[in-house]
Amino acid sequence: MFAIVNINGCQYKVKENQRVFVPKMKEEIGAKVVFDEVLMFSPDDKSFEIGAPKLSKKVEATVLDHVKDDTVIVFKKKRRKGYKVRNGHRQSYTSVQINSIS
Repeated sequence: MFAIVNINGCQYKVKENQRVFVPKMKEEIGAKVVFDEVLMFSPDDKSFEIGAPKLSKKVEATVLDHVKDDTVIVFKKKRRKGYKVRNGHRQSYTSVQINSIS
C-alpha cells in the first residue's frame, strides 16, 4: 500500500511506518499532522486510484525532528580578477513518521 501526497508543494511516495524528510514545517516535535492532498493511492501494486485533482483520503503522520541537511558550498571565481566568493547553505527539513493512510 502506498500513496503519493503533496506536502508543502512537493510530491512524495509514502508507505505506512516510513520516515520521510519534508521541507521545514512549523509544527512542534511530537505533533500529529494530517496531509489531505492525496494525489494517488494504491492498495496493492496492481490497482490504482488517481485523483482529479485529489482523492478524499488522508495521510496521518507524527513530527519526529527538525534537522538540517549537509552543507552545500557555493564557490564563485572570475579568473585574473582576484574575485573569489565562498558561501555555504544548509537546507532545513522536518522528519515525519507516516502512521496511517486512510
